[in-house]
Amino acid sequence: MAFSEQFDQLLSQPSPLLKRFRALIEPASDSRLETLARESQRLTRYHFGRTMRLFAPLYVSNECVNNCKYCGFSRDNAILRTTLTVDQVVQEAKHLQSLGFRNILLVAGEHPKFVSEGYLQECLDAIKSFVPTIGIEVGPMEDDQYAEIVGHGAEGLIVYQETYHRPTYSTLHTAGPKKNFDWRLDCPERAYAGGFRRIGIGALFGLAEWRHEAIALAAHLEYLYKHCWKAQFTIAFPRMRPYAGNYEYEPDPDLFLSDRALVQLVAAFRVCFPQVGIVLSTREPGHLRDSLAPLGITTMSAGARTEPGGYTGAGHDDLHLTVKGRRVEMEDASGCERATEQFKIDDTRSPAEIAAMLQQKGLDPVWKDWDEAILGS
Repeated sequence: MAFSEQFDQLLSQPSPLLKRFRALIEPASDSRLETLARESQRLTRYHFGRTMRLFAPLYVSNECVNNCKYCGFSRDNAILRTTLTVDQVVQEAKHLQSLGFRNILLVAGEHPKFVSEGYLQECLDAIKSFVPTIGIEVGPMEDDQYAEIVGHGAEGLIVYQETYHRPTYSTLHTAGPKKNFDWRLDCPERAYAGGFRRIGIGALFGLAEWRHEAIALAAHLEYLYKHCWKAQFTIAFPRMRPYAGNYEYEPDPDLFLSDRALVQLVAAFRVCFPQVGIVLSTREPGHLRDSLAPLGITTMSAGARTEPGGYTGAGHDDLHLTVKGRRVEMEDASGCERATEQFKIDDTRSPAEIAAMLQQKGLDPVWKDWDEAILGS
């Protein structure tokens, strides 16, 4: 049975591990939280040493067929859009390589007309010779499509459920294939069947009550460890950030995940899932990332841009609007416009500055941890 078929039962009849996790995220005193954080740090050093993997997202397209009320790329949002050519993707990837990155995540909105059949495969073929670790964060696919993507060089897949609260999910996703809650929920299993060996899941905190999201995410992770045990897993807890035009969603301050709760969440996942990778992105402010880095985080992005061509300006000569699936040329363009970002980042430090911060804290920034030659004869 797929996770979507067991989801409600797993939440209503939690396993012993899930009960332990639930207890760890209950309101805690300062001294209890301090103890939990120290245990998280100890377990992280034991299982991961002093390493911190660094990666960068490379947005290849901000076209999308989905209407998601909280997202800057939402279909009906009148933003400046572009899809990079394969050569432009190479240009962006080589820039990231020059900064030290050997781990790149290709990100795209879901639009089969613009991110068409074969496009991602061509991008992978074009950069895999100089980028040893490539992940994707794109619209969900079938098993055989994932197998083809793996065959072209991708090894990691990121797919966030956004919210595990069904009524909230239904309210926020009003059009497009992303409306299907269960289809997205089962995406990690299809990716595993397709051959991905690194799989990342998460929720966008701030859309629903945070403890419900955390427990559901923990249930999903526990299920994947049991049924997709050959893969490595990462989790992430991105918090709502300002996005293009405050599209159709006004964040609810009562649903905001506080810094204190975020620390507790990181520590609780580390204690219950000692070997899971925990990702912290540039959505978060620098001072908080600095404080969390030693406590349980194993992967960080650095110097990130969240729009296509954000690193080199590639694709900005082809900006346009998209109305009802059709390209509409801009009027009165000045030539200085840039593609619209998905959301605003907070930690704007360069990759070198992030690496220096990690070293000051006694951590080793890891730019590369994999090479195809490992499997060579």
